[in-house]
Amino acid sequence: MARPVTLFTGQWADLPFEEICKKASQWGYDGLEIACWGDHMDVAKAAKSPAYVRRKKQILAKYNLKCWALGAHLAGQSVGDRPDPRLDAFVPDTIKGKPAKIRSWAIEEMMLTARAAKAMGCFVVNGFMGSPVWHAWYSFPPTTEAMVEAAFDKILKLWTPILDEFDRCGVKFGLEVHPTEIAFDFYTAHRLLAKFGRRPALGFNFDPSHLVWQGIEPQLFIRDFADRIYHVHMKDAAVTLDGRAGILGSHLPFGDLRRGWNFRSPGHGDVPFEEIIRELNSIGYAGPLSVEWEDNGMDREYGAKEACEFVRSIDFAPSAVAFDKDFSK
Repeated sequence: MARPVTLFTGQWADLPFEEICKKASQWGYDGLEIACWGDHMDVAKAAKSPAYVRRKKQILAKYNLKCWALGAHLAGQSVGDRPDPRLDAFVPDTIKGKPAKIRSWAIEEMMLTARAAKAMGCFVVNGFMGSPVWHAWYSFPPTTEAMVEAAFDKILKLWTPILDEFDRCGVKFGLEVHPTEIAFDFYTAHRLLAKFGRRPALGFNFDPSHLVWQGIEPQLFIRDFADRIYHVHMKDAAVTLDGRAGILGSHLPFGDLRRGWNFRSPGHGDVPFEEIIRELNSIGYAGPLSVEWEDNGMDREYGAKEACEFVRSIDFAPSAVAFDKDFSK
């Protein structure tokens, strides 16, 4: 089973779409997970203009690339977060500093993203949902159960109309379980699915890098959410606790070697990729293995090419026969 190896373009949005297509093809990728920012994907245009979609597909085809998923992390974050000036970095200039308008824009943007994905012929959108309660993850001042339940209820209210549109389009949403999200670990992921009645439109974009530094065995997440793994990010992180650094990051920027953990190019950290491939084989996952490349200690073009080669090297197929089938008399 040779799963397609793709590159998420979110970290390359400073480049024109055709340029990252050309580079990804040269590095050996089979396709792109297209980010819905920069000039990579304008979801309003894709939802309404067949000519726009046709042009995107022509560029992909020119470089022998395909697209299986879109990434809508920035708009998705803006749906469920509390008012936060940091969201201004994600939204149009005309609504910066206007929380109510930001949320309305984000909800509409996510609905358009479902339509854009359908138009592109890819049936998974990955992203974030935001969280009204992430600021209170540490329970002092005391975070009550009522506060947490109200936050999950808020996400249910905000995202139900969006997921209704996903259903109409035949597209699934893969939440990237991640700090700052309503579901950021094993138990919050269970709680989120339960809150939505386990509706099929909602599943996960599995990204082990956000689990491993929390002390979670990422491969077990695949086992326990086998029917909800809609997409996979191949991303690494290294935990480097040295007696001074802690896992909370010390308000140091990503890449600072004093941090207790950092994202790394695949194969250069602590993510158990072999165990992950075994679990993906076990659940029959045949979708893309999408490299989300983040490593502030490595040249990104060198890293992206090496990452593609690494992912191909570890993507082994399950056995077609039992090794002991001929032992019986």
